[in-house]
Amino acid sequence: MRYLRLFWVQLTSMRTALLLLFTLALVAIPGSLLPQRPVAPIRVSDWKAANPAVADLYEKLGLFDVYHSPWFAAVYLLLMISLVGCIIPRIGVYVRALRTPPPRTPRHLDRLPASTRGSSTLTLDEALTNGEKVLASRRFRTRRDGDSVSAERGYLREFGNILFHLSFVVMLVGLGWNSLWGYKGEVITVEGQAFSNNLTQYDDFTAGAAFTPADLAPFTVWIDTFTAKFETGEVQRGAAREFTADVRVAHADGTPEQARIEVNEPLVVDGTQIHLIGHGYAPVVTVTDPTGQVAFSGPVVFLPQDGNFTSMGVIKAPDARPNYLGFEGYFLPTAVVDEQGPRSVFPDALAPELFLTVWTGEPRTETGTPESVYSLNKDGLTQMRTADGTLVTFKIEPGQIVDLPDGSTLSFDDWRRWTKLQVSYEPGLWLVIASVLIAVAGVSASLYVRPRRLWLRATEQEDGTLRIEVAGLDRAESATGLDDDVAALAAAAGADTAAPTTPADESPTMQEDAP
Repeated sequence: MRYLRLFWVQLTSMRTALLLLFTLALVAIPGSLLPQRPVAPIRVSDWKAANPAVADLYEKLGLFDVYHSPWFAAVYLLLMISLVGCIIPRIGVYVRALRTPPPRTPRHLDRLPASTRGSSTLTLDEALTNGEKVLASRRFRTRRDGDSVSAERGYLREFGNILFHLSFVVMLVGLGWNSLWGYKGEVITVEGQAFSNNLTQYDDFTAGAAFTPADLAPFTVWIDTFTAKFETGEVQRGAAREFTADVRVAHADGTPEQARIEVNEPLVVDGTQIHLIGHGYAPVVTVTDPTGQVAFSGPVVFLPQDGNFTSMGVIKAPDARPNYLGFEGYFLPTAVVDEQGPRSVFPDALAPELFLTVWTGEPRTETGTPESVYSLNKDGLTQMRTADGTLVTFKIEPGQIVDLPDGSTLSFDDWRRWTKLQVSYEPGLWLVIASVLIAVAGVSASLYVRPRRLWLRATEQEDGTLRIEVAGLDRAESATGLDDDVAALAAAAGADTAAPTTPADESPTMQEDAP
């Protein structure tokens, strides 16, 4: 029991809390330096392939998913416990301080940092009553004790410190809430198509440990149009100027809604945020096999490779007969062919063209194994050749049809834009925002509220007058306005005083000024 108590005392000390906060920041560094599987699984695979010597070790340590690793969670929980253990006793001390009256008047007021004395013709009660009124007008709590009045203000300073530390707890609770019940997914949707909020629709999806598919808000989003505008002038030619998606939303109750999604201006649907994070081109093609049957028709997403949207993609026609057909190549929105080869020189679709190679082989049996739509599995396939053995490669513009040597055709019907949407649900986000506001309020109170104590003593003399003694002690580093408060209190008591004096060689502490 003794060791348990000792452990608790050490854990809940402010030094330990600061150490754990530093440790949390330290252990989060790998999450910034290494690719993280929930965000970029492909980059993780590439990194492991490029660094096989340490890949297994990093995997066992959880460095590719730092924020869901056991050791990160351990530091996270210890920090929360430590902060709570620090704050609760301080709250108790603060509450007791609020209920405790200001300290009694010290015996030697002239030893305090700011003090003055004089005489007054007022009665004892008048002097003390006037002093209390002035102190109350300056938001001091007062205590009358015989021939003296003690006053104190600035309790909000400690309250600000408590708020600041409390903000960390609120933030950790919010982040933990997001981590357990939140989710984030990405989906690519072509103009004219819709996205429904269910797991089967996502291209990539990560969720917390407490998440269930039933937590997904039921809604559907149609991408009606996507508008992209680029700079056409000589200065910053090709720079992005506007990206907007005009959408229709169908809520769970069937209520329709027209909306617009812009960069950094997400659409919020039933508590779920939809961000616009990417876009590109999807050429619309039709493939017919040698029998004249349509083997594939529709838009195909091509992924941009550079700032001018030179885009790579594949077109698959698994239903083609008698042989499987696959196409691989580039979509160039503003195509040129020069010494560098085919490339795009502008991101907008001013002169779109497709540059493709053709692959063919025996029809494949469906195995149910998922396959990337952005790459072509070439196992069992060979490049199509002409009768003289030349590889079949071609370029095609919108509206054109290419006849292939085996009797199949490919037509470039049109092109559309696709948008990449990030759908996220963060139930604890409001707590994280609240923690920031709480922290700002706490820091402001700590910086601008000055704890201060003032004392007034009135002693009756033989000639019927009062000897007035006034002194003040500023508990903040800056004593701005202390002399003014002392002078105002002395004047309220009717003292004919000189200016307050501040001993140059004395800096009494709160313990020193105790009666």
